[in-house]
Amino acid sequence: MGNNGNLSKAELFIQNLNATNAKKLAFAMVLGFVVYHAFLHLRYGSDSCKWLLSAGRFKGDKEWQPYGCMLHKYTETDTRKCLRYLAFWGNQNHFVLIGDERLRSLSLEFIDYLRSSETENNSKQSSNTKSTENVQFTDYKLRLRVEYIYANEVSKSLIDEFIKWEHEEDPPSLIIASCTYPTFQRGNVTEDIQKAYEKNLTRLVSPIDRLYAKKTKIIWKLQDPVDQESSPEEWKNVRNEDVDRINQAASNILLYSEAKIWSSSNMIASGLVDEFADGQKLSSLTLKHDVQILLNMYCNDYMNYNDGTCCSSAEPYTIIQVTTYAFLAVCASIATAMYIRKWIVKWRGIHTYMPLNQPTNCTDTQSPLSALASLAIIMTYFYLCDRTNFFMKENKYYSEFSFWIPVGYVFALGLFFTEDSKLTKVLHRDQTDELKGWMQLVILIYYMTGASHILPIYMHIKVLISGFLFLSGYAHFTYWWQTGNAGLVRFLNVMFRVNFLTVLLCLCMNRPYQFYFFVPLLSFWYSIMYLMLSLPPRITAQIAEANPYQYLYVVVKFITMLATVTVLYMSEVFFERIFVTRPWKALFVTTDDDIHEWWYRWKLDRYTITYGMIFAAIFQISQRYAIVDDNNHGNLFSKRISLTSTLAAITGIGCYMTWTFFCRNRQDCEEVHSYVVFIPIVGYILLRNISGILRTRYSTFFAWFGKISLELFLCQYHIWLAADRNGVLVLLPGFPTLNVLITSFIFVCVSHEIHRVTSVLLPYAVPNDWKLALRNIVFFVILLIPLGRYDGMF
Repeated sequence: MGNNGNLSKAELFIQNLNATNAKKLAFAMVLGFVVYHAFLHLRYGSDSCKWLLSAGRFKGDKEWQPYGCMLHKYTETDTRKCLRYLAFWGNQNHFVLIGDERLRSLSLEFIDYLRSSETENNSKQSSNTKSTENVQFTDYKLRLRVEYIYANEVSKSLIDEFIKWEHEEDPPSLIIASCTYPTFQRGNVTEDIQKAYEKNLTRLVSPIDRLYAKKTKIIWKLQDPVDQESSPEEWKNVRNEDVDRINQAASNILLYSEAKIWSSSNMIASGLVDEFADGQKLSSLTLKHDVQILLNMYCNDYMNYNDGTCCSSAEPYTIIQVTTYAFLAVCASIATAMYIRKWIVKWRGIHTYMPLNQPTNCTDTQSPLSALASLAIIMTYFYLCDRTNFFMKENKYYSEFSFWIPVGYVFALGLFFTEDSKLTKVLHRDQTDELKGWMQLVILIYYMTGASHILPIYMHIKVLISGFLFLSGYAHFTYWWQTGNAGLVRFLNVMFRVNFLTVLLCLCMNRPYQFYFFVPLLSFWYSIMYLMLSLPPRITAQIAEANPYQYLYVVVKFITMLATVTVLYMSEVFFERIFVTRPWKALFVTTDDDIHEWWYRWKLDRYTITYGMIFAAIFQISQRYAIVDDNNHGNLFSKRISLTSTLAAITGIGCYMTWTFFCRNRQDCEEVHSYVVFIPIVGYILLRNISGILRTRYSTFFAWFGKISLELFLCQYHIWLAADRNGVLVLLPGFPTLNVLITSFIFVCVSHEIHRVTSVLLPYAVPNDWKLALRNIVFFVILLIPLGRYDGMF
């Protein structure tokens, strides 16, 4: 061992670069961001409606991203659904836009968006062609009324309008106002003009406050800039400096009222000013962004769209969540008390003695209470990120650059960290960890960038998800074939590792089991595989070697499994009757009691795990009869067979990739995918293993991530992405690239810690003695009964 005193700073840094220190840094960063966001909320408030109306930025393709919250893109269907819902509960959807002619263009765009083929016989619109005339639109079915009232200055008539609404029994639901003064187009905003404008605005504050008390929302829209070079003659004297002075005056006065300042519309217009018609008429894209902002502000809190967090209240907590967090809090308190006691004893110099039968590598950090204390902290962070509005969230954004550049970086890093493996078997542990690692990282980039609407990328990601199931079928069949271990403890071990975090997230985050779709798929197919292999006759390698006719039983089991799946697939009604049966119905339905999500996921990979088992069986038999040899560093086959197999693998992968680019219908693509998904997977396995050199080298970078791939998949829902994976978590607003790096670092550290905690709790939850394991199962079922009754399972 070297002397630490002789190490350089760089060597000391590398020596301390480990997972434990990384987690400590991540924890410190989380505490820092908690303090930072608490300060932001104290300083600027926690109302995301203010964020929506106050600031934002453009992403690529001129897509608008509000500051700190997610913008739902309202379609005509979404809009009418919102208005119909509010009308059902007796709300009057009464919108008033009062202001100058530039606000009139927004009102017309708003009306055009609300009008549909359904409203032609149930609505009416009255307007004149003059830009200074009023407009009115009514839809009786939706109890909807939109009015535009022309007002080019803050005059007595405008204030009288506010006073009139104040005395109405049902005042407008939403008022949007924006105007300047009569001589605005002449330019040259003097101090006298500005003071007169401020004085008139001051007279408007009291009517605004009184209307707000009657549940009316009031928005003051700041004036939009102009393109001075292309403005018409009557607008030539208007300078953007004058516009800014007027906007600043309005902000200063109305800051002390209940009106909300709409400044993000000014930012949008500033970014699209080169698209203005005649230099001052708002472009169509500007108006569309403004309409979307208005709809998000008005509807989000009622509709609760997962991808629309602006102006949306946090989800209320449930009794199950309170109970779960209370249990974790008790565990954390006991663990803390034990740690303090140990520290005091050590500080006093009292020596403690461990039992002789205590494992030498057992420390307090590996005790179940300490593990549960870690979980308590982690789950609190989960809740803070995705069940509150404490941290910010943003919409995903896809571009070729945002998707392919991270993929390129990831593979460059993976290739850089490669080394020789001591294992030579096909799909040995190092290689499968590597495969799971790079597949999971690509899947994470896919979800982060929202690339699902690109069909070729979507289909390739489906192959990667299917690859996990294929590997599961291969690995479990191989283990069973070689060991014959089909005991209860083995089954419970696998099920605990797969489901522990998922069940915990269901309890803490108030989501159904089916929400984390990949775990139900893994658990279901593993259970089916376990049942099939456990049913007599049980065939293992030793039995088959003694009597080769026993292979026929394996073939019969595969055929039975494929036939059963096909029968279920042929009748969706029969499928639903099986899976909506209580008490296991709760495992397969969504929050809306819908089975179709499980049906979609199930049928997409209905044959995949069987493909993996068949491939494993063929490979094991090939080894038995010396067709392949992976016991050394040489090639699997002879030179001729290797070249033929390589060509076939490349052809299969190439054909699948070509087909994904020519396939135009997603539903048809998915249907074909179910039958041919084994082609690219088997092709990759052959290419990766035919050469002895490739088979015995692997990427330690990918393998490290592969070991925690399940935790990465589950944790991404809430602490890397946001709003149940519909958006992106924002810890550092205003710096999107740096924010992704920070959230990724914390996300990976948390996933690794949960993987460690799961390993610590596994022997306590599933002891090696099958009787003790069965006892724990009984306790779990007893605990599940009240939860099931609360959730409607019984």
